[in-house]
Amino acid sequence: MGGEEAIPFLGDHRKDSDEQHTERTGTIWTAIAHIITAVIGSGVLSLAWSVAQLGWIAGPIALLSFAAITVVQATLLADCYRSPDPELGHIRNLSYIDAVKQNLSEKSLWFCGFFQQTNLIGFGIAYTITSATSIRAILQSNCYHREGHDAPCSYEITSSMLLFGAAQIILSQIPDFHNMAWLSVLAAVMSFCYSFIGFGLGIAKVVGNGMIKGSIGGVPMLSTTQKVWRISQGLGDIAFAYPFSIILLEIQDTLKSPPAENRTMKKASTVSISITTFFYLCCACFGYAAFGDETPGNLLTGFGFYEPYWLIDFANACIILHLLGGYQMFSQPVFAIVDRWSAERFPDNGFMNDSYDIQLPFLPTFRLNILRLCFRTLYVVFTTAVAMLFPYFNEVLGVLGAFNFWPIAIYFPVQMYSAQRNIVAWTRKWVLLQIFCYGILLVTVFAFVGSVEGLLSEKLS
Repeated sequence: MGGEEAIPFLGDHRKDSDEQHTERTGTIWTAIAHIITAVIGSGVLSLAWSVAQLGWIAGPIALLSFAAITVVQATLLADCYRSPDPELGHIRNLSYIDAVKQNLSEKSLWFCGFFQQTNLIGFGIAYTITSATSIRAILQSNCYHREGHDAPCSYEITSSMLLFGAAQIILSQIPDFHNMAWLSVLAAVMSFCYSFIGFGLGIAKVVGNGMIKGSIGGVPMLSTTQKVWRISQGLGDIAFAYPFSIILLEIQDTLKSPPAENRTMKKASTVSISITTFFYLCCACFGYAAFGDETPGNLLTGFGFYEPYWLIDFANACIILHLLGGYQMFSQPVFAIVDRWSAERFPDNGFMNDSYDIQLPFLPTFRLNILRLCFRTLYVVFTTAVAMLFPYFNEVLGVLGAFNFWPIAIYFPVQMYSAQRNIVAWTRKWVLLQIFCYGILLVTVFAFVGSVEGLLSEKLS
């Protein structure tokens, strides 16, 4: 169990009573919206490529397998919200970091903090790049439609990143998870929209082709080594397509009770992953059926910038709106650490703790906090600046995702669950949990090596 002394940069965020805690009004539906916003990213459009590397049998099986793995680890993690009892415990672990501190050692806390924060910041940078790419795609599509398909429609990406960053400065003033259900609902709807578009265009192309492309073995390669690397990369993309464990407890902390938060969260996780997997299978399988060995890395680019240009524009606009919410989903835990640390370290400092009511025309009263305004603005500026300096950071994020996936999504949830339930070594449950934990480690290492190889090959080509 972790010691009682607070770690300096993390603070002691546990709350021992309802009176000390922000009123929670979340339901299973808001939790589902949060999860879908976090899980269905624009990465859904790359899953057709992943299935193409694995083939018609291994591809869908891999998608279903990692969906099942995600449900299991979400179930384990949901029980770590309350301590010492998962339903009646008087201590609420308001975040992933809090749960690690309560259940594991101080060394585990530092390691978890490192993995979590690098992952969260990485998502912010990657979402900035991806959104800017979609903005540029809309400009190019409109240009080709207006000027002709041979027109030199080239646009730099920097201004698009600045536009996305400006929008995030405003959205970052949302106080916390408890106040962003509306944004998650909007983002979830947008994710459904562009997933449906990719799905629908795939069906249309299959019908137009008059045949289902693809094979059982997937895309053939010149050598066995190349095929192994491609399988590794495809498996990695699928494995990291469910990235919400890192913020699961933050989402669970928004839920009202009764019923017990862990029960609601387990139901929300199961429903969300089921919905997500359905869309993943539809986009991935119909995309592969449409393009076969020529399946592109981004499904939408396979349909070109031309006609129906308005539909491609709409899909990219949906991606942008979704990533506006997705950026906040993965930034709010970073903001929360700073907010709580400053409140605990400087409880009488007006700059850090005072809020001011701002009344704007036609809008509800907004509470402005100076520290929140300054820090969150600087954070958005930082992620935007890094995105502008390294516009190919998405490739690096694939390596970071592979590096962070196992400790965050598998290892810490298994260890916390084992510690909380006092599971004795070499019992049946302990053995099953260890097989689950270290079996997935082998898959993660395989995917990580493939991601590194893919990054190096991309840079050398």
